[in-house]
This record gives sequence, C-alpha cells and structure tokens, in this order.
Amino acid sequence: MSADARVRVDKWLWAARFYKTRALAQAAVVAGKVRLHDERIKPAKDVRVGDALKIRVGEFAWDVTVLALAEQRGPAEAARKLYVENAESIALRMAQIADRKALGATGERKGRPTKRERRQIIKFREGT
Repeated sequence: MSADARVRVDKWLWAARFYKTRALAQAAVVAGKVRLHDERIKPAKDVRVGDALKIRVGEFAWDVTVLALAEQRGPAEAARKLYVENAESIALRMAQIADRKALGATGERKGRPTKRERRQIIKFREGT
C-alpha cells in the first residue's frame, strides 16, 4: 500500500484480529469501544499508519499504534505485525489476567449445582 493509504477502521480491527467478525468490529466502534486519538469514531473512519487507537474488548483494553494496514484477514503472526502495543497497556492487561487467574479458583460458578453439590445442600438442610 502507498504512503497515504487508508483502510476503514472496522476492516483494520477485523484484519488485526481484535474482533472475530467485521460486524462485531463495526458494533464495537458504534458503541464507542474504539477511539482514535481519544475521540469517538464511526466504522467508516479511515485509519492510517501512525494512528493511535484505544480498543476495548470485554474487560481488556489495548492502546496501540498502527504500524501497517490490511484489508484482508491473515494469520495471527501477520496480524501482530499490524500494530505495536503501548508498554503501560501491556502491563495493565497482564495484571488483569493475573487477577482473573487468581480469582478463578475461588470465583463462584454459575448454573445448576452438580450432583455432589446437590447432595451437600440436602445434607446441610437436613442438618446431618
């Protein structure tokens, strides 16, 4: 691509593998989860090399600078070469992942109780 090349931000997010589909990328941009230079944007906004993006996916946030443009989704290795992530962003995300792992063992499970848990509940209620 030429030096003044541009790509729609929703296409770039999909190609960089931040979102699984273009529709999800588009919805995230509309919802304000993607910011270009700290400003809300629309899905058709063009992104250029050197642009700073703040991207929120679930509970994780990325502060990235665009290094290359792509309109086609490729392998993950190629997707990682499209951007560089801010050092503080990496540290924050790794801390969030560590916290999540630490809570994972003690975090409450959702859904129906297992057979063993049901037996413990019945035992508790009967007072035996």
